[in-house]
Amino acid sequence: MPLLLLPEIGLQESVAGRVSRGGIMSGYWLLCVVVMVTGCSAARSTQTGLADGRLAACPESPNCVCSQDTDARHAIAPLRYEGYSFERAREVLIEVLSGMKRTRIVEDTGTYLHVEFTSAVFRFVDDVEFLFDAGAGTIHMRSASRVGYYDLGVNRSRLEAIRSRFDALTEKGT
Repeated sequence: MPLLLLPEIGLQESVAGRVSRGGIMSGYWLLCVVVMVTGCSAARSTQTGLADGRLAACPESPNCVCSQDTDARHAIAPLRYEGYSFERAREVLIEVLSGMKRTRIVEDTGTYLHVEFTSAVFRFVDDVEFLFDAGAGTIHMRSASRVGYYDLGVNRSRLEAIRSRFDALTEKGT
């Protein structure tokens, strides 16, 4: 029976419409390799940084949370530090971030931090930002996925984990 080759995905299909099992497996592995090599390492986001002294608003997609966002779907409370200096709060936040896996501080202006978090398996990069408001004793925060639409709550969970560690360290007075 003549074969129709589908080289784009590594499948072989007979004229009768059957796909060989070996072709499916080859296509699956090829897809995995392509995703791991290219699909999961997006360029640095252009939606990071400050605009008029504020963190960027979240896009319409649900894979972003920000303490300065007015949309309830994307809103999250900022970190608060009472009884601590700006300098001490900043030290504690950097200590928290340093203790987390696959993190890299890519920008630090003193009052603004941009941190990249990379997922373990597919190497997705999420952008996490912190903006200190020393007058209010507040650290605004934003976490957003670079690729995809849904994040399964990863960005919100990450910021809540940071809050939990930050609060634990500031309560101990370390």
